[in-house]
Amino acid sequence: MRRHHAGSDLTTDIRAAPHGTEVLKRYPQVGILKEEAAEREIPKPLSFLLSRFPFLRRHPHPMIIHFPIVFMFSTAVFNILYLLSGKKAFETTALHCLAGGVLFTPMAIATGFYTWWLNYMAKPIRAVAIKQRFSAVLLAVEIIVFVWRIEMPDILDSFQFASLIYFLLILFLFPMVTVIGWFGAKLTFPIEKE
Repeated sequence: MRRHHAGSDLTTDIRAAPHGTEVLKRYPQVGILKEEAAEREIPKPLSFLLSRFPFLRRHPHPMIIHFPIVFMFSTAVFNILYLLSGKKAFETTALHCLAGGVLFTPMAIATGFYTWWLNYMAKPIRAVAIKQRFSAVLLAVEIIVFVWRIEMPDILDSFQFASLIYFLLILFLFPMVTVIGWFGAKLTFPIEKE
């Protein structure tokens, strides 16, 4: 899958592979990976937790991030369905999806910072910086449209200028999560330069 690079500690990755270390015997050993001097100390309770549950080192953020993505896509789709059909149930479902996004986006941001700190030692990475900026804007827009919709439940019922702005903000959520997801995927599955 082109995810494993020479010179990296792949101990955790080999445990998740569909094969054991026996496949490495097919290749000549060219060196030994040595521990670098620790740049930072992981707090003992966290170190214990990570050794007990290795899942917590890699998976909380990739698992949580799917919720804001699907909720923001769904918010846009259900609002479009409401405008096309006039059925209020679609607009209500869009509100529920928006609420799910408002709930899960802070969790995705928090687990993103945790993963960045733990696995990348909080080093400056362009993709992470872009994700952080876009996530802050995403959360702000989610909260604005959610509060707006709660305060004005009939915002889309009679289409006016305010309705247009509201609807455009809802549509804006779709490309926002797409950009965030794209840069997250580039960290997980780097694109090779030709």
